[in-house]
Amino acid sequence: MNINKQSEQKIKKLLEETGVEINGKNPWDPQIKENSFYSRAISGGSLALGESYMDGAWECQDLEGFFYRILKTDLNKKVKTFGNLIFFLKTKIFNLQNKTKALEVGEQHYDAGNDLYKKMLDKRMVYTCGYWKNANNLDEAQENKLDLICRKMKLKAGMKILDIGCGWGSFAKFAAEKYGVSVVGITISKEQVELGNKLCEGLPVEIRFQDYRDVNEKFDAIVSIGMFEHVGPKNYREYFKVANRCLDEGGIFLLHTIGGSVDKRGSDAWTDKYIFPNGVLPSISQVEKKVRNLFIIEDLENFGSDYNKTLKAWRDNFIKGWPEIKDNYNNRFYRMWDYYLSSFAGGFRARNIQLWQFVLTKGKKKGGYESVR
Repeated sequence: MNINKQSEQKIKKLLEETGVEINGKNPWDPQIKENSFYSRAISGGSLALGESYMDGAWECQDLEGFFYRILKTDLNKKVKTFGNLIFFLKTKIFNLQNKTKALEVGEQHYDAGNDLYKKMLDKRMVYTCGYWKNANNLDEAQENKLDLICRKMKLKAGMKILDIGCGWGSFAKFAAEKYGVSVVGITISKEQVELGNKLCEGLPVEIRFQDYRDVNEKFDAIVSIGMFEHVGPKNYREYFKVANRCLDEGGIFLLHTIGGSVDKRGSDAWTDKYIFPNGVLPSISQVEKKVRNLFIIEDLENFGSDYNKTLKAWRDNFIKGWPEIKDNYNNRFYRMWDYYLSSFAGGFRARNIQLWQFVLTKGKKKGGYESVR
């Protein structure tokens, strides 16, 4: 029996409990186009699975459904490769989110092209999970989320806000327009700085190209929406120390982050290479340990199921807008981006990953904190 046949049998056995069938009739069943796929996937794990899809070695009509079934049965945890071991050791030994390494995700992901994000995102260009309660579309879900954050932060006119990982300034613009605050936003994406300052022109908003570790000034409140995933466990304590020194006594720090149920040092190998270099999803226990003696956790909300809806909306927009931007990319990029959006949508649908909003306060807030939903 040749190695491809052996690998095919191993894969079919692994899939038995998932409801996924190789070359099956369901839309979530992968259709294999190249026989080399089998040995490649067995030896290379998640990295090879993603790369082989990018190369056209297999197709799947419903990628989200495929990943939902794979991830809800934790099949990803059953496949161990030598590459996974090397990746784990690298994350354990090195600080992959130091000031130099931290720039990689900005250059590779957030600088991928403003034309791409304009087509994919909502009208405000919010690149984080929407809040779909009472929302009929992506624009409404994102405005709901921005307003929810402002209300949780108890924003009032005249306050000065720090936005750590501000993207294209969507929160800064919204908060300045609707709540009368001034905002300093920091990002490690040059593309975001350029477009963000244009979008916020005429408002009391400043978008800076700056590492969070270099901020040393006082603010009435701090927000960080979808940036903590890039901080890394070796830097969690420093991150919260920076937020503490920059926040006025009694101030509120809202932390919005994707997270997982277990402590991790790294991410999936394919995601690390192609989408979010050096990214790590925190656990609640990691956050709790690292904020001790710096902040009080006042409130915690999980609306991770809303991220499935958000990612599906982004994917629909991406596919619809692709003909207008395809000349700036290539087909392999298209397949990579589709794989990214679909796999993450499947992960949130399987409830393997969550979306949390922590409300943290500095000092003993007089009268306590009353949350909103």
